[in-house]
Amino acid sequence: MFIVDDHPLMRRGYRSLLEAEPDLVVCGEAGGAAAALSGILESRPDLVITDVTLEDGGGIELIRDLRERRPELPILVVSMHDEMLYAERALRAGARGYVMKGETDADLVLTVRTLLAGGLHLSPRMQRRALEQLAGRAAPTGQPAESALADRELEVFELLGRGFSTREVAEALHVSPKTVETYRGRIKDKLGLKDSAELLHRAVRYAQERGLV
Repeated sequence: MFIVDDHPLMRRGYRSLLEAEPDLVVCGEAGGAAAALSGILESRPDLVITDVTLEDGGGIELIRDLRERRPELPILVVSMHDEMLYAERALRAGARGYVMKGETDADLVLTVRTLLAGGLHLSPRMQRRALEQLAGRAAPTGQPAESALADRELEVFELLGRGFSTREVAEALHVSPKTVETYRGRIKDKLGLKDSAELLHRAVRYAQERGLV
């Protein structure tokens, strides 16, 4: 297995938990998407555990890249972020499971084994949501306004909230500053924000509420 998380203590905790199982081995770890991609392609693990927020952003993009290069590789997202905002995005990108941080050690190990056996994992709440959508029912209300943002827009929004400048966002996401400015404009329109100052205030509050800063 390969562990991707921007907090060294979390990576150490996952490694300790998983390697306490006699048949599970962690072959590598990384804190950012770029290092993770190269490490995973080199070590060829049979499962990846990743967060959606990494040192260089791009957790969802990492999942997409891995799906393109190793479509058979199961990916489990373990994150503190609200699953109502991120689980569906992660699954669309190619993940096979989503677990909120705070689940018990036993539940996490069970989920890992489920994915290794070829299964999928979603919480009961997300299973109900998926069934409602398949049944053609209206989407549930009460979702955060940020759910209107496309995946890349949400990544830009997060990085701005973490204090990244436009140029730093561009470097982290491997796009041009002009492209980031385009995303900023779309975010303002979708969230009904008047100007850049209001955008930054909203992004910082978002990041603070989710413990990203």
